[in-house]
Amino acid sequence: MKRLGSLIGIMLLSIMYWAPSVSAQTESYVALGDSLAAGQTPYQQIDAGYSDLIAMKLKRSGQLTAYTKELAFPGFTTADVLERIQSEVAKELLADATLITVSAGANDLLRLVQVNPNAGTLAFSQLQTDYALNMARKNWMAILEELAVRAPRAKIYVMGYYFAYPAVHATQKEGTNAQLVKLNTILQQQAEHAGAVYVDVYDAFGLNAINYLPNHTDVHPNMEGYRQMANAFLQAYSGSHALTIAPAELPKPNPLSFEEILRQQASVEAEEQQAPPPQPARTAYRIQGFPGYIAFIENIK
Repeated sequence: MKRLGSLIGIMLLSIMYWAPSVSAQTESYVALGDSLAAGQTPYQQIDAGYSDLIAMKLKRSGQLTAYTKELAFPGFTTADVLERIQSEVAKELLADATLITVSAGANDLLRLVQVNPNAGTLAFSQLQTDYALNMARKNWMAILEELAVRAPRAKIYVMGYYFAYPAVHATQKEGTNAQLVKLNTILQQQAEHAGAVYVDVYDAFGLNAINYLPNHTDVHPNMEGYRQMANAFLQAYSGSHALTIAPAELPKPNPLSFEEILRQQASVEAEEQQAPPPQPARTAYRIQGFPGYIAFIENIK
């Protein structure tokens, strides 16, 4: 998840759209966090991730007024997420938010895991992981304190993590899985202490989720894996299975490489420099920043 971090400073992965209110309970949704919040695929591309699927379902049920994942970037650690929350660009987005999901902590831990996909082995230093987990705990405490101040109207959902190495030998899974369980325990404890909601995705994946994690050299899920994550949130959000996303509801894959994203962003910026001042939006939604999601939005109108 970390190796694409060099691109985070220039990527804009955002969607914001507005629709007529058809429900008394509507949300302004901000997705914060790492590559899982951004929707990274198992093949170093960006597509619809769990936050996009959540937004899709809430929009279809008339419960969404705005959505953005502009604050989510591949490679983000808990320290990066905390810094992003404190940034000027986040100020207005968080102030208006009524719903926030956060994915943070996996990069703190997984960057310390040495993976040999061909041999099917994992290795890590217990001392290093203990230190990383303790720092993640401290950063999460600060993240939730900051969100309480900067997003006072928002309900916060802390997304848990899945075991990311289903293809390694069974004998290699126990140690790394134990560290992941520790991380999820930290996330749950910090969420509960702050009055946020912890979303468990671990059980939906288990230790052998090759069908959700098809690339044994990459730790990101396919869209079916993201559907599992979105459904875990939607159940926690609604308290039932009423908002469950069925496989047939998934949008068609529309992955973009980071190079394509950068080219599209450059094109948008060039057009904005030549365009007349924008007029008030009259359509049901408005897209800012990343035009690659236009096809996705069209699929859920």
